[in-house]
Amino acid sequence: MRKLLAAGAAIALLLLPTPAYASENVVIKLQDVNRTGAAGTAAITMDDAGNLTVVITATGLAPNLPHPQHLHGSHDAAETHCPAAGDKDGDGFISVEEGVPEYGDVFLSLTTTGDTTFTSALAINRMPKADAHGNLNYRRTIPAADLPPDTAAHLRDLHIVQHGVDANHNGQYDLAGLGESSFARSLGVPNIPEEETDPATCGLPAAAAAANVPTGGVATGDGSGRLNPSTVYLVGGATIVIALLIALTRRRPAK
Repeated sequence: MRKLLAAGAAIALLLLPTPAYASENVVIKLQDVNRTGAAGTAAITMDDAGNLTVVITATGLAPNLPHPQHLHGSHDAAETHCPAAGDKDGDGFISVEEGVPEYGDVFLSLTTTGDTTFTSALAINRMPKADAHGNLNYRRTIPAADLPPDTAAHLRDLHIVQHGVDANHNGQYDLAGLGESSFARSLGVPNIPEEETDPATCGLPAAAAAANVPTGGVATGDGSGRLNPSTVYLVGGATIVIALLIALTRRRPAK
């Protein structure tokens, strides 16, 4: 009988469902920061496997230049928003340091290839580039394994910031525009122009809807986090195990 119970326990473990994700789409409207005149739309979509697809279409950005962009927000669900009147030093531009208290730290670096963590926040050579007319189109799917573990729970709390301002309109990011980026220098990367790091657009979630909305009278929550294992699935698995145990018991030869 002990062997039968052990076999049943092993089967039960195999039947336990793995955690799943609720498919969800968050739409974001990008608006200009630092009087860039840039604007755009973005969508961040999590599929039921936990992979995150980010699609961005923007116009009015500094032409022919790469634009660092990130998903910003708070890991602890603290309230964040796009910077409005954050020019504390009075130079006419909102810098990274002036904006971060409002829009939160880097959650994901939206690079075109490779790493997407905070360490790639200044990876200018892997950031999307605007065309000659200042248009930028970006699409990338980031596998679930490469995402912070709490991404699903905070999807609606995240927003997008694009960086890169050509302050002196000379077609490049240079120290002559706004000087050196103190933010980049604080990270151990000197001689980066502030033009490269100042925010150009920012957008908060405009709408979010769970793609798989449960129906019925049971409280369903907001569908933004990981789904708990289905009670029906568990009961069904247990029923199968019991049936197998009974079948095995009946097949034992009588002593």
